[in-house]
Amino acid sequence: MGKQKKEQANPSQDQQEQVKPSLDQLKSELKRENSKKEYKKVLRNTLIVVVVVAALAVLVSSFFIAVLKVTGDSMTPTLETGDLVVAYTRTSFEPGELIAFYYNNKVLVKRVVGSPGDWINLDADGNVSVNGEILDEPYVEKSFEPTDLTFPYQVPENRYFVLGDHRSASIDSRSSVVGCVTKEQLIGKVVFRVYPFNKFGGL
Repeated sequence: MGKQKKEQANPSQDQQEQVKPSLDQLKSELKRENSKKEYKKVLRNTLIVVVVVAALAVLVSSFFIAVLKVTGDSMTPTLETGDLVVAYTRTSFEPGELIAFYYNNKVLVKRVVGSPGDWINLDADGNVSVNGEILDEPYVEKSFEPTDLTFPYQVPENRYFVLGDHRSASIDSRSSVVGCVTKEQLIGKVVFRVYPFNKFGGL
């Protein structure tokens, strides 16, 4: 009886070997722990990158670029209703460039025709001349109306004379309702169309 208790109190060598983990088990466990640590590290770094990129995206979109949705027919055929375009902040523009600006809590997109000090003339057929030179505008549907200005017209200081590409459907700087665009109204230069995808590209 005493011998039996002693044997129970002292497990055999075979039983001890069963309790001890093998070298392969130790390696597997170590590998699993290292994998957990690596996963946590990658996850943490990924989260940091996502947060930083999101913050930069908000910063850039707030101060440098804007994504705008086109509505109306004033810029056809260049831009159509539903197009998504990207504008980036600028304070000076060249004739022919597309710009976005605020007007009565709306965003309008038009084409720059005249810079501060330029003389603009518009004939009965809708041909536009700047400082005596007629513009070559194959992309526009020409029209004299709608306008209530007397031409030739000089663009005031710190303003831009803008026109839509679909002239008969555009209310723009030809009308005193909109007038010339001030620097305070400007959003930026429209440079890229991101939608629809079949028209994706620069403008």
